Amino acid sequence: MLAFGDSVTYGTGAGRGEDYPTRLAARSDWNVINAGIPGDTARGARQRLGGLLRQYEPALVIIELGGNDFLRKRPERDVAEDLAAMIAEVEAFGALPILVAVPRLSLLRASTGTLKDSEIYAQLAEGNSVVLVPDLFSEILSEDELKADEIHPNAAGYQVLADGIADRLRETGLLNR
Repeated sequence: MLAFGDSVTYGTGAGRGEDYPTRLAARSDWNVINAGIPGDTARGARQRLGGLLRQYEPALVIIELGGNDFLRKRPERDVAEDLAAMIAEVEAFGALPILVAVPRLSLLRASTGTLKDSEIYAQLAEGNSVVLVPDLFSEILSEDELKADEIHPNAAGYQVLADGIADRLRETGLLNR
């Protein structure tokens, strides 16, 4: 399994080994490769995906991207286009894409604990028959005790993220335990 994303996948805000890919591997029988790069955008990640697919030959690819694009005020349609291209590339490679929904950050919503997923994730999942992990990341960033700062979970938040992804994979029959 390839965990492909930005600083959230990397584990920024928590200690070594407390990132969600490491914790997801501990909850499953999967080898989970952490391919998170802090600061990465959907546009940038799109350029590096092919090499990682060839290098690791994953069966599943968890895509957690878009937050840095939103922070840079990139239009959602452009982010959706990059995500759709990555989904297509993963599928063409023969792997199954899993999409983690990311909130479109709003200072007001962040300060009141009411972040919501950007709608592009549900649209992409529905339009591409992709497994979606909805609401989880938004809920983590809406709870002070689960976040290191306004955009990163802490160790407890990464555990919740790993558990939520594992639960979603189990619901879809992709994870046995």
